[in-house]
Amino acid sequence: MKVTLDRKNNNYLFEAKGASGVPVYIDNKTEDVSKGASPMELLLMGVGGCSAIDIIMILKKQRQEITSYKMEVEGDRTEVREAKPFKKIHVMLSLEGKIDEAKAIRAAQLSFEKYCSVSITLEASVEVSYSINLNGKKLEIN
Repeated sequence: MKVTLDRKNNNYLFEAKGASGVPVYIDNKTEDVSKGASPMELLLMGVGGCSAIDIIMILKKQRQEITSYKMEVEGDRTEVREAKPFKKIHVMLSLEGKIDEAKAIRAAQLSFEKYCSVSITLEASVEVSYSINLNGKKLEIN
């Protein structure tokens, strides 16, 4: 896998592209007007996007009817030397539709524990957790 970055201004704005050729803009969040996501935001988006694809794929295979899928991904940071890496990432899934509770829980477990390459890449140094709201009800995860 390979991505490219091309600087787009005299400051910190970059256009990144992967094999798909779809541009993603990356910028420094310390600037007053940012024109892209920060690298740390992209990391959170990667965790969310990776698990979302897994979970939807699993639920579709189980013939579950998803009418709405939303996520919030929040990262807690800590100081290490001059950097501020994530120490914890929490993913809140909000699902709506005709979805069996046990299947929603199992799909999330499979994603975070087996399939999501992004969260599995991070697991050695970052605690990744998740919770699920299904049709407005918070599900209990063992």
